[in-house]
Amino acid sequence: MMRTRPLKVALLGCGVVGSEVARIMTTHAADLAARIGAPVELAGVAVRRPDKVREGIDPALVTTDATALVKRGDIDVVVEVIGGIEPARTLITTAFAHGASVVSANKALIAQDGAALHAAADEHSKDLYYEAAVAGAIPLIRPLRESLAGDKVNRVLGIVNGTTNFILDAMDTTGAGYQEALDEATALGYAEADPTADVEGFDAAAKAAILAGIAFHTRVRLDDVYREGMTEVTAADFASAKEMGCTIKLLAICERAADGGSVTARVHPAMIPLSHPLANVREAYNAVFVESEAAGQLMFYGPGAGGSPTASAVLGDLVAVCRNRIGGATGPGESAYAALPVSPMGDVVTRYHISLDVADKPGVLAQVATVFAEHGVSIDTVRQSGKDGEASLVVVTHRASDAALGGTVEALRKLDTVRGVASIMRVEGE
Repeated sequence: MMRTRPLKVALLGCGVVGSEVARIMTTHAADLAARIGAPVELAGVAVRRPDKVREGIDPALVTTDATALVKRGDIDVVVEVIGGIEPARTLITTAFAHGASVVSANKALIAQDGAALHAAADEHSKDLYYEAAVAGAIPLIRPLRESLAGDKVNRVLGIVNGTTNFILDAMDTTGAGYQEALDEATALGYAEADPTADVEGFDAAAKAAILAGIAFHTRVRLDDVYREGMTEVTAADFASAKEMGCTIKLLAICERAADGGSVTARVHPAMIPLSHPLANVREAYNAVFVESEAAGQLMFYGPGAGGSPTASAVLGDLVAVCRNRIGGATGPGESAYAALPVSPMGDVVTRYHISLDVADKPGVLAQVATVFAEHGVSIDTVRQSGKDGEASLVVVTHRASDAALGGTVEALRKLDTVRGVASIMRVEGE
């Protein structure tokens, strides 16, 4: 039997995502009520610009006083889509203290202060859900947190930023340079006027922290994630990748160590074989590849950003939280029982593609090979080309630690026959 008293929802933020959440709540009200077991009522909308016309939203619901809205006491669920650290953090903890559960799309806040927010939710026996914080519409957090709760996840490898994937895909398929591809992404609305958060990997790093924490039952903060942007990727890098049967993606990689005693989380560009499912993720789409002991290999694919896709994830959480409210229960909270240490990037073991500018004369290859051997880095393949006294030497290694590779490169730079290190890129997905 459906209860007649509606569940009241406060919406913090009414931009691209927030306005779409409000629209779906209104247009699909009957369906949402049937799925939840009670009507859902939009009880207030906190915004910064109250005079802006918001189609489909009763102006009487609009307020600039977000604090008063979450303190009302009759609010069942607060939906936070304003982003940033403050005032979002204070508003969320205030909501818990005044009886509301929270649905958030705030990746930066969850990555930085997820543990404290979960503790606040637990203190007041409330829910904190944030499916929309990672990969937009793609169901990912709930499968990791619930569907795979009985399994052991060893690796999460994914494309979690649509802007960077669009840029790299354009460079790969059209031969465009980085700036040209960025300009196209900006013109089409895929890139912000200031794309730094995307192209320098900050956005993906926040998502990696969240994914690693859930997958490995360990607290992983944003500061624990190694981050490297993609602004230095060139057309020459793509040419080298194609010669290896690879393409280049900006990847978020979360791994459990082989001995199970630690985890790593990192974001950086990497070559990935064309045979890997992630290699075929095009344009602004996202995809995440999960490897677990019992389930094996799973892939989650779909639009990772935008008003409608993100709102879909928000509404999915809203339905779940509202059901919990009716049942007098709460869903899964933070699971950090494993408390595994997060290893530094220097301990990460992977393959590398190194392109060197060298003198075109006898003995150069032997000198370079000796440096690799002295630092314990095994060479897989070497390709050399050149003329007129100058040459290019491309070395692909077997798996080696980041620290060992760093020492190798430092030593290579000291060789008189090495003019410079043109590029270094990791090779993943094998």
